Amino acid sequence: MISETDAVSNSNFDGPWARLPTPHGEFRVRTFNCGEQEHLVLQMGEVAGAANVLVRIHSECLTGDVLGSLRCDCGPQLHLSLEMIAREGRGVLVYLRGQEGRGIGLTSKLAAYRLQDRGLDTVDANLHLGLPIDARTYAAAAAILVRLGLTTLRLMTNNPEKVAQLEEGALQVSERVPLLVQPHAEALRYLKTKQERLGHLLDLAD
Repeated sequence: MISETDAVSNSNFDGPWARLPTPHGEFRVRTFNCGEQEHLVLQMGEVAGAANVLVRIHSECLTGDVLGSLRCDCGPQLHLSLEMIAREGRGVLVYLRGQEGRGIGLTSKLAAYRLQDRGLDTVDANLHLGLPIDARTYAAAAAILVRLGLTTLRLMTNNPEKVAQLEEGALQVSERVPLLVQPHAEALRYLKTKQERLGHLLDLAD
């Protein structure tokens, strides 16, 4: 696993900020190169040196974020995060690319979809393919936040593992901010698997 120190030393921002008007408000945006992967950073307001900055680390999900798939809650979470940052007037969204299907890639993710339609949940589908349940790491995100001048943050997530990985380095998560969206019927099994088998804090009713 790449460490935060290695990610910082082997990565950098690419070019100056650009303006990005969205339905939620106007952000500044730039890319961050970490190894061979290019990530995206959206920022609103000044965050360098500020305490308890509102942050979302969002894993790329083409099917949910772009195509509006109802199999997951990724798209709604992305937009809710931007809305929450805009309401506060300050915050950061780190869009981590190369993390499709919890890090298994788009082709394998679609193969997992086919297995899920035959009855397997997301965990067992990955295992059936001989792939990790969750291959994602957040060292690149931590490196980005450190480069932006953050030390303490309020992290929008339902995933305790994300909090734990960030706190292995120089960052302190002062608060976990729940990011709960109204679940669609198509996503219920996916969400229950995250809650029951991956420890995500979703508080779904039985």
